Amino acid sequence: MENTLIPLIAYAFATSATPGPNNMMLLASGANFGVPRSLPHMLGISLGHAFMVVVMGMGLAAALHAVPQVMIGLKLAAIGYVAWLAWKIAHSAAPSAGKVGASPLTFWQAAAFQWVNPKAIAMAITAATVYGGDGSFAVIFAVGLVFAAVNLPSVALWCAMGEALRTLLQNPVRLRVFNWTMAGLLIASMVPVLWA
Repeated sequence: MENTLIPLIAYAFATSATPGPNNMMLLASGANFGVPRSLPHMLGISLGHAFMVVVMGMGLAAALHAVPQVMIGLKLAAIGYVAWLAWKIAHSAAPSAGKVGASPLTFWQAAAFQWVNPKAIAMAITAATVYGGDGSFAVIFAVGLVFAAVNLPSVALWCAMGEALRTLLQNPVRLRVFNWTMAGLLIASMVPVLWA
């Protein structure tokens, strides 16, 4: 693990900080709800993905490679779920509008989303298989911890960028344009990973 720690950190940062479904949702969540209300969403992504890394490293990655139909099923589930999330983002109300039922994703919703997010799945499989060393629980758990430690500040930055846009988005027309743009980018962020 010592020889692979720096490359693992670099990989975790490069994959966590770049645009993808999680970051597009957090940008929108920060703009619509602010960082404090989006904290469970951020923690759900980071801890949910770390858990996924551990599960992949303990054997699920090998099983997914052995049964490619499962990956096809996950991709289909991802398409449906991301389309629903994009619709939800596109129809979000202004932060001060007090729309009934408007709220950011919960911890459990964000953690569960990792299991239908093709980018997160690909990241977890790669992290577990490339950096998992001998495959022992201790090493795989350490890889998951490193991922969580690098991922949380990365996703928090996306949420903070969204919150920084809140003043600009007080105008209902600009907010509507922003939310529809984020919904479109969320769907577009799925295209490269769906074809992988």
